[in-house]
Amino acid sequence: MQDLRISLVQGETRWHDPAGNRDYYGGLIVPLAGKTDLVVLPETFTSGFSNDAIDRAEGMDGPTVAWIVEQAKRLDAAVTGSVQLRTEQGVFNRLLWATPDGGLAHYDKRHLFRYAGEHKRYAAGSGRLGVEWKGWRINPQVCYDLRFPVFCRNRYDVERPGQLDFDLQIFVANWPASRAHAWKTLLRARAIENLCYVAAVNRAGRDGNDLDYSGDSAVIDFLGQPLLEIPEGEAVATTTISAADLKAWRERFPAMLDADDFELR
Repeated sequence: MQDLRISLVQGETRWHDPAGNRDYYGGLIVPLAGKTDLVVLPETFTSGFSNDAIDRAEGMDGPTVAWIVEQAKRLDAAVTGSVQLRTEQGVFNRLLWATPDGGLAHYDKRHLFRYAGEHKRYAAGSGRLGVEWKGWRINPQVCYDLRFPVFCRNRYDVERPGQLDFDLQIFVANWPASRAHAWKTLLRARAIENLCYVAAVNRAGRDGNDLDYSGDSAVIDFLGQPLLEIPEGEAVATTTISAADLKAWRERFPAMLDADDFELR
């Protein structure tokens, strides 16, 4: 692995305005070209977190998928964030992972937010996604997934002895300010227990349901210490995570050797 530059894009997502949001976020990330390795956008960055947005969900052949692939090429960086996407199996809250070579992977949010009725209108995903980028093993997840430590848990990769499933865990979110303490606490817990870095992007501003978002996007190291914290409001910020520091900590404190075996189902 080489050190990895991560850019967090904490924006005030426009309500039910996919074209406007593509223009908005596209403008925010223009200065990042050639200056970062990974760009992280919020959850449902084309619409805001809305059950009503399901009626205008795009397909995988729609403009947003094409847009994120183009952004990855233009920035020469991986770009990720989630949107509502319609398939034959239903509409998913789908995280997209685009790379400069035209590669595209996706993860469908497994834990749907029952408190807001997401489970009644959206289809749930099943397995989690693992991707590799610039030597880093990465596990991207979506918002409410953060509350489920078993699904988030790092494990040894049996196909690569001595390697954990991932080195970096990503969370994209629409996490209201009223539960900001839980957001910040759980991000640190995931980093500490998984001996990994965590990069998390939450939206800012007020949405169409009159919910306020304090942002609090952050990059957390394996000790639970913040390397980057973004306060309330629109902001784009970049930091670098160290491969050598992560390797040294895992060698010094190999808690994974005492972890329990389990399988996700």
